[in-house]
Amino acid sequence: MNNENIYFDEIFVLLKKVIIKYSAPVLSKKKLEDVVHTPFTTLISCLLSLRTKDEVTELASKRLLKKYNTPQKIVKLPITEIQKLIFPVGFYKTKAKRIKEISKILIEEFNGEVPEKFDELLKLKGVGRKTANIVMVYGHKKKGFLPIDTHCHRIPNRLGWIKTKTPEQTEIELRKILPYKYWDDFNHLFVKFGQIICVPISPFCSKCPINKYCKKISVNKSR
Repeated sequence: MNNENIYFDEIFVLLKKVIIKYSAPVLSKKKLEDVVHTPFTTLISCLLSLRTKDEVTELASKRLLKKYNTPQKIVKLPITEIQKLIFPVGFYKTKAKRIKEISKILIEEFNGEVPEKFDELLKLKGVGRKTANIVMVYGHKKKGFLPIDTHCHRIPNRLGWIKTKTPEQTEIELRKILPYKYWDDFNHLFVKFGQIICVPISPFCSKCPINKYCKKISVNKSR
């Protein structure tokens, strides 16, 4: 679709008016109380969040990162202690091992710092494009990156902006059509929008603020 035919200005204004009423995503707006927010804690929180509900991620991140918020502190922890602190996040045993491995690599290869280059982040085991983008945006405060999770992938396709099959393809296509001025807001707005209104099954189309702009592609039993 030609981006000239998409009413981005109207859509983002309407979404902001609705989304501001709801609490922010754990990773994007720093809901983690008592945790020092750094690129490292952002990275670890994101790794914990994979295939895990936000509320579970939030509590696990607090338990681990309130005290163990640097690679140097993490590497001193036994794997079993990390597992205990992050349980019941999904795949907690694998994640505990991964967190310790990454902490060791950061110390040995990056002087204990999280890389500021996107390609270097991708070299860390377990770090994909979504995680790398989140670290760049919310950890390093860099512009020019688009974190794409399941909501950010599903909704633009549902709206008819793009036609893609994977989050990776969605990132590529959105970079072509989404005005740069909306990149900073995109992840935050669409994640929350996808959690509360444009849900995967039976979305709440009747109360959707951008209903008239939606092609409703692959929408079943909307409410």
